[in-house]
Amino acid sequence: MSKPGMEQVALSAVSRDEILQDYRLAVISRQTSLLGRKEVLNGKAKFGIFGDGKELAQLAMARAFRKGDWRSGYYRDQTVMLALGTTSVREFFAQLYADPSLEREPASGGRQMNCHFATRYIDRHGNWLNQTEMFNTSSDISPTAGQMARLVGLAYASKLYRNARELKNWQGRSQFSQDGNEVAFGTIGNAAAAEGVFWEAVNAAGVLQIPMALSIWDDGYGISVPNEFQMTKGSLSAVLEGFASQGQLKGIDLYTVRGYDYDALVQVYAKAIAKCRETHAPCVIHVTHMTQPQGHSTSGSHERYKTQERLDYEESIDCIKQMRECLLSKVGIEASTLVAIEAEAAQFVEKERQAAWDVYQAAILAEKIELQESLQQFPDTLSTELLQSLKAQLSSSGGLLRRQIDTFARMTLLKVHHQGLLPERGSLDNFVDKYRRRCEETYSSSLYTRHRSPLTVEAIAPSYSHDAQRLDGRQIIQKFFEIKLAQDPRVFIVGEDVGQLGGVNLEFEGLWKTFGDFRVTDTGIREMTIFGQGMGAAMRGLRPVVDIQYLDYLIFALQGMSDDLASLHYRTAGGQLAPVVVRTKGHRLEGIWHTGSPMSMLLGSLRGLHICVPRNCTQAAGMYQTIFAGEDPALVIEVLNGYRVKERVPSNLGAYTVPLGLCEVLVEGQDISLVTYGACVALAQSAIQELAKMSISVELIDVQTLLPFDRQQIILTSVMKTNAILFLDEDVPGGATAYMMQEVLETQKAYEFLDAPPRTLSAKAHRSPYGSDGDYFSKPNLADIVELIYKMMSERYPQRFPAVGLL
Repeated sequence: MSKPGMEQVALSAVSRDEILQDYRLAVISRQTSLLGRKEVLNGKAKFGIFGDGKELAQLAMARAFRKGDWRSGYYRDQTVMLALGTTSVREFFAQLYADPSLEREPASGGRQMNCHFATRYIDRHGNWLNQTEMFNTSSDISPTAGQMARLVGLAYASKLYRNARELKNWQGRSQFSQDGNEVAFGTIGNAAAAEGVFWEAVNAAGVLQIPMALSIWDDGYGISVPNEFQMTKGSLSAVLEGFASQGQLKGIDLYTVRGYDYDALVQVYAKAIAKCRETHAPCVIHVTHMTQPQGHSTSGSHERYKTQERLDYEESIDCIKQMRECLLSKVGIEASTLVAIEAEAAQFVEKERQAAWDVYQAAILAEKIELQESLQQFPDTLSTELLQSLKAQLSSSGGLLRRQIDTFARMTLLKVHHQGLLPERGSLDNFVDKYRRRCEETYSSSLYTRHRSPLTVEAIAPSYSHDAQRLDGRQIIQKFFEIKLAQDPRVFIVGEDVGQLGGVNLEFEGLWKTFGDFRVTDTGIREMTIFGQGMGAAMRGLRPVVDIQYLDYLIFALQGMSDDLASLHYRTAGGQLAPVVVRTKGHRLEGIWHTGSPMSMLLGSLRGLHICVPRNCTQAAGMYQTIFAGEDPALVIEVLNGYRVKERVPSNLGAYTVPLGLCEVLVEGQDISLVTYGACVALAQSAIQELAKMSISVELIDVQTLLPFDRQQIILTSVMKTNAILFLDEDVPGGATAYMMQEVLETQKAYEFLDAPPRTLSAKAHRSPYGSDGDYFSKPNLADIVELIYKMMSERYPQRFPAVGLL
């Protein structure tokens, strides 16, 4: 760990004024980190994570960044954001304090912890802004390496804009790209590079040859774990050598540079990004010899796991210290100039911090005053007592919090009502109602888009000619996507085997020949970055269809779909969206790895997507049409064993729509409501025919979508008639059937109309063994449905339906 030598530097690419400006920015960023940590420790913020020690590399990166480019980054990138002007010191502290004002904290409206940046490309009216006029940053996420999947898609979009012939004539093209010249900059920490999605993304970039420029900020540790425990050979550069381009064998361009060497950093970034931009050759810039002066975060101290020798070494190579020595000894800057810059930077950061805190607290103080005024309705003695109690409960060295105001107001309202002191509605009641609505909007809005929502798409029924063809269901899917690809140049399909083969079930047969590689694209087996390929491209104005071969395989992409896509619109408070369509197929297959119907897992992790569960391919095509008419992301799960079932081809295929959240009553009945979806619909129809022979009249309801669920409360109307209900699916016990039961009984309040206990019928807790018998005894079957409904009827009407001992 010897100290670095002070090599002669030319600084040929940077003028004296520019380097001084960069030094000022570096010092401002460092002061922001130092002051931010203090704010956490003094109780004004909950948690802090900072980019100190990474400043010079980020300044060099910013110099290579152009308008139209994208960043998919790491939560230590404050310096590059400050350098690009896409955040400010005041906005940084507003986020640290969790200020929910979008004017003061535009990245997330206080929803993300500090150092999680985003630029808003959707305006308040839901319109897309011109991305070519912006320095673009996709919303950061905390899961390590989670930014890598979308990074692939952001870079892939440039390739499509440059090469897809249909996009060249698209009128909206200039809003998103200038001939594909945009580079997607990724940043990641060295330890996160041990994650699987990192290697998947690097491999995908090398295969696709896309303008992805990935910077690795390497400070030698992952919290307390050094590099030798993170990756083979203890060196990312050594391991990545296998991806390097070799003559005609295209791969990744690799660069290694020290994080304290300002001039080398500027030159490497200028060279690497120029080539990446022009040729679309991906590159990795491994920045070594970085430091983390304050440790990983405010959660702990790095003195606990680093030796004093290591700490001394890191101090000696601190990038700002090295830059300062270079400016003094090699560039000839006077010490007084640097001292003045440093003093001014410290004063500036403190001033901006105080301003951020003051305006944040002023907003809450105004709400406190509203509460105080509402307490004036009480008699003087009680009013004085309540005001004193309020003052005591809101006193805190950490400042005012809205939760304190809300708790005090609601608890006071309950107490005075209980004591009979507010027989009539008063100002405190009004304050509580208004405050709850205000906070609901502040903290819970924007899970889905309000503008161009697929939920507003009007229903258009499929129509049929008298001589309509009857084709396999998979051919209806094929014909639908043929129409969409021809209609909309933004649409492309990406996934394993979708190209030349036309899908393993031939649902895309022939489309590759018609539309070419850029519209119907084969990929390797890499579900996470197939998904990311779609998500990133969707953020850049395209309408990708991501194909995941089977529902079980969706789990490989679930982390990105849940942590990134599902929360994107919410965590940016409506500032970003990605209208990607993920399609897959499943249900009622045979074999442990192909039989999963993990609907409850998807329902729990994908709030923010619409989840469609069509019963046949005609319904699926109508749902796709509805989704494409909106801008929310969606997951469509087709019924695989419906691909060979004959269906009539609608004459308005590609125009009819199936509304999301609208149940369909397929069979009317009087005795019991049977609620299901997907592959179980056909099974339920067979069971209903058998039950009819026993004079049991079943009303069959297909929910069609699980998110949203029964927006018109059709199931409630059915229960009001039948007074009994059974929920059926092939998820695990307590899964989607329990979800549907809660929605109907609790949200719709259908329990008031039941004269029998509601029931669920699901699959077993295990996956299905291979073979038809394994499927039969593991998932609901015809006999299961008939038996259970008969038992429910026997419990209600024992005279008409005598109990059977077996049941």
